[in-house]
Amino acid sequence: MTGQVRTVDGRVAGRRGQATRQKLLDCLGEMLSSSPYRDVKVIDVARKAGTSPATFYQYFPDVEGAVLEVAEEMAKEGAGLTELVAGRSWVGKAGRQSAEELVDGFLDFWRRHDAILRVVDLGAAEGDKRFHKLRMKVLTSVTSPLTESVKELQAKGRVDKDVSAAAVAGSLVAMLAAVASHQKGFSTWGVKAADLRPNLALLVHLGITGKKPAR
Repeated sequence: MTGQVRTVDGRVAGRRGQATRQKLLDCLGEMLSSSPYRDVKVIDVARKAGTSPATFYQYFPDVEGAVLEVAEEMAKEGAGLTELVAGRSWVGKAGRQSAEELVDGFLDFWRRHDAILRVVDLGAAEGDKRFHKLRMKVLTSVTSPLTESVKELQAKGRVDKDVSAAAVAGSLVAMLAAVASHQKGFSTWGVKAADLRPNLALLVHLGITGKKPAR
């Protein structure tokens, strides 16, 4: 944890206080993976963290406030997804690798943060602008560089100029997010985990370049 951490009343938390605050967030994150967001209570988070509700309220106004902190941390890490696309080549075998690494990185990120992302999606769907902003921050970290990738291919004459780069990129990222949030459900359709990623990478490559990836 970097930077100053303050309590609800504005005091700067010391090292021990920062550790306690982070433990509360970690415990909350664990609870979200097994309990519906609105069923999580302050007393349960505090008990799991080995502290008291009074201590919880020193750092967060309520459970929702703490959930937003967890979501903020996730979104900050999500900004790193840009590296999966920025500066990558989509030509030849390198294009195949770019598609595969994008899919692998995106699905892995979603799997690691599945619990909080479900809460963020729910809040965004219900019209909560705070959760919507965080969701868009994560998705934009991929959509923006992917849009630039399509534009670069258009400039080189490899993709039709009539194609909307932003629409293609946005559609592909929306597809990735939908698939990522449904990873556990594919088995009910008889889809093996080992088959999902390469076929998803194929769709991404086709969407960006209009061509099947090189072997």
